[in-house]
Amino acid sequence: MNLGLTNKVAMVAGASRGLGFAVARALAREGAKVSLSSRSPEAASDAGYRISAETGADVLAVPADVRSADALANWHHETVDRFGGVDLLYTNSGGPPPGPVLKFDDAAWQGAFELLLLSAVRMIRLAVPSMTARGGGAILLPTSSAVREPIGNLALSTVMRTSVSALSKILANELVPNKIRVNQLIPGRISTDRVKEIDEDNAKRAGITIPEQQKRIFATIPMGRYGDPDEFAAAAVFLLSDAASYITGASLQVDGGLLHGI
Repeated sequence: MNLGLTNKVAMVAGASRGLGFAVARALAREGAKVSLSSRSPEAASDAGYRISAETGADVLAVPADVRSADALANWHHETVDRFGGVDLLYTNSGGPPPGPVLKFDDAAWQGAFELLLLSAVRMIRLAVPSMTARGGGAILLPTSSAVREPIGNLALSTVMRTSVSALSKILANELVPNKIRVNQLIPGRISTDRVKEIDEDNAKRAGITIPEQQKRIFATIPMGRYGDPDEFAAAAVFLLSDAASYITGASLQVDGGLLHGI
């Protein structure tokens, strides 16, 4: 299948590791020009080098903290200056700390809002004019299985990612006239550093070992395992590609059957 991604310009946030890195690498493999960001200059540079060396793709790596409007504006400016515009956008960031609702003060809630929701709004606001001028594009917002079934001890993430989910649906309708598609990708338990951190925290609270905690989680997943980042990235690349040209306002679960709702 020709995904139509050759020479498309893709901005991928939070791409130095985990799901963001997997998505950036998968897009590069399909011939896209990739502009990736990471809060750490060293991590961004290393990720860019690794992807370029592996795929031969044209990769731009820019340090950018997604909580900073100025940093995002600079990343967008450098992308347009290097590649001439933007066709694809994958909004992404790290996650806020775990914990129940009443554990967090106003600053923590504000920080989660800026990290997960406001960052996505800012990235999209920057990218849409270029996409429109180039005849259209695609935006993909990753969220979490928590948008369908709230996850205990992840209050900040659940509340803010649910708002991102609503944002994706609203934008899908608003950006149709611009020929820009907007979709949501919902990961279940994918084997990343973030999931490892959550497992460690839950194991500590339950007074069990990490393997015992993982065994409990595996029992809730029909496929009986965590997903691989490359499996998630394959779904992301499809939704960003021309092969998904009639898909907008959709939510795709990559969860091994974890979510049981119809």
